[in-house]
Amino acid sequence: MDLGQVLANIARAIVDNPDEVSVEQNIDGNDVELILTVAESDTGMVIGRHGRIAKAIRQVMKAAANTCGKHVTVEIK
Repeated sequence: MDLGQVLANIARAIVDNPDEVSVEQNIDGNDVELILTVAESDTGMVIGRHGRIAKAIRQVMKAAANTCGKHVTVEIK
């Protein structure tokens, strides 16, 4: 399972400018760091009120990573 593609698909469903969504992956063994970059005007949509949407995205990504036996961290820029 490509965790970067899963994160990109989730982000594209939320934002107004899906063409400007990009995900950078840094893989070190079982640890995967995903860096999500969206348009500046869409940052608030991805973070949500009090970080609720960002927290939900991170929980979904951790659940997806557990199915692969990996540990994932998500950073939003």
